[in-house]
Amino acid sequence: MLEILIAEDNPKDFEFLEHLLSDWEEEVRVVHATNGQTALELGLERNDPLVISDIQMPELNGVDFARELWDKKPQARIVFWSQFKDEMYVRSLSKIVPPETVYGYILKSSQRERIGSAIRTVLLEDQCWIDPEVRKVQGRAGHSLTALSDIEYEALLDISLGLTDNLIAQRRYLSRRGAQSRLNSLYNKLAIDQEQFTSEKFGDSFNLRNRAVAVALTRGLVNAFELEREEEDFQQWFKRFQRTQKPVDD
Repeated sequence: MLEILIAEDNPKDFEFLEHLLSDWEEEVRVVHATNGQTALELGLERNDPLVISDIQMPELNGVDFARELWDKKPQARIVFWSQFKDEMYVRSLSKIVPPETVYGYILKSSQRERIGSAIRTVLLEDQCWIDPEVRKVQGRAGHSLTALSDIEYEALLDISLGLTDNLIAQRRYLSRRGAQSRLNSLYNKLAIDQEQFTSEKFGDSFNLRNRAVAVALTRGLVNAFELEREEEDFQQWFKRFQRTQKPVDD
């Protein structure tokens, strides 16, 4: 009997997958986890985990869950199924998939037959399967002229959270000039040029920081779900930072 772990917090999406698997000729036992942490615990209990995992989940998102599971069980086969093809997730996954590990990525908007085929290809036939729309994002995320480096991505997160140059410098242990250099590098990767938005009549027509965040949102480099987690990390850092600052004399 096949045993498949489904990590999915949405009841309707879980029900869809459960019905899909029940139509297989093979006998399938479904194990359900409603958050990433529970999925990790269940996955680690199994020798060769076969997993279908959502990307956005409570406690641990799908990327963090996969990272920790693959760290202990690189043979685990995981099909990521998500309504998102955001570049931030594609970028994150490219860094954590172990060599020779089989995995898949299918969009929830796909037809039922395609979803079923993707799951079978990965979990039963031991072959990778990537949604064509996700492959396009992979190409952009992996191109040297458009892919963000880790430090450029950090800079993007910082301005998305509204940090000033001085606060970016403090958080990332940089000089103010170093922080500005990272931002300029980010603007270049996002193809944002101040001259594009400057006219004799209006001067600087755009704020480059705001424009960078807008472009990043369009590309799926940031989203509200992940920025909530980044905000939590920032608040923890900021509290520590404030405790180190000397009070200003009146």
